[in-house]
This record gives sequence, structure tokens and C-alpha cells, in this order.
Amino acid sequence: MDSLSINSLLEDLKNPDETVREHATRKLWRIWFKQKGISGLETIDRSQKLLDAGELAEAETVLNQLIKQQPDFAEAWNRRAFLYYSSRKYYKSLADCQKVVEIIPVHFGALHGMGLCYAALGEYGEAIKAFQRALEIQPYSLVNQKLILECTLRIS
Repeated sequence: MDSLSINSLLEDLKNPDETVREHATRKLWRIWFKQKGISGLETIDRSQKLLDAGELAEAETVLNQLIKQQPDFAEAWNRRAFLYYSSRKYYKSLADCQKVVEIIPVHFGALHGMGLCYAALGEYGEAIKAFQRALEIQPYSLVNQKLILECTLRIS
């Protein structure tokens, strides 16, 4: 997909119409998941099935191999960040989220993940910054707005 289409979807995330925003969100996720074609998508699906089955080490191995083969596949890094976050390995998750944002600076999911990691580590100021960056991309995101308020309360 060309950058004009992506830019249009990013603008749609700021639309007051919830239906327009939801459509743009789904389409961006689809683009990110399909970045490396069907092979990459199938590998991510396999890792998710392993994660759902509680086979964390196997899921991590699958994602590690995918990242090694395709280090510019942002969603592979993002899925591993989710796996690490789920395992309470917040520093590892944070590093993977940062890698996603290096590859796709507008990846609101990774920015949200960074905020969650910082909050879990008690670094509420950094969490707020990450959630605010996500809100710049998705200004109607109620979850990020709520998390900013929660982190602000923890600081004060």
C-alpha cells in the first residue's frame, strides 16, 4: 500500500465519525500484519496459537526466528513485545515496542504498549509521554486518555 493511502488512513483516525475511525484502525492493522505477505502472517498466527495455548517459550522461539529472518517486520517485533508484556518482562517488551516505532513511527499499538510497560515499571511520566504520542495519532482513543489520567493521579 502506498504512503498516500496510509496517510489518508491516519487522517481518518482523527475523524469525528467513529465508523470512519474504526475502519481506518482495522485497515492499518491489516497493513501491518500483512507487511511481509502470507508467510509472515501465517508465522504470526502460529505464534499466537502457541501463546493462546500457554506455550510461551515456543511462541517466543517462533517470533525470534521470524525477527531474525525479517528484522524489518514491525508486527513480528510488536507480537513479541506483547508476549514479553504478558510474561511481565517489561524491559524486553519496551525494547521491542521501541523497535516497532523505529520501523513504523505511527504504530499506535506499540506506543500504547510502551506506555503500558512504563506504567508497569512505575515510570508514570514516561508512560504519559508514550500514551500522549499514541493520542497524537488516535486522538479519540478513550483507553489512552484514561491511562493518562490514571498515571497522572499516581504522580500527584
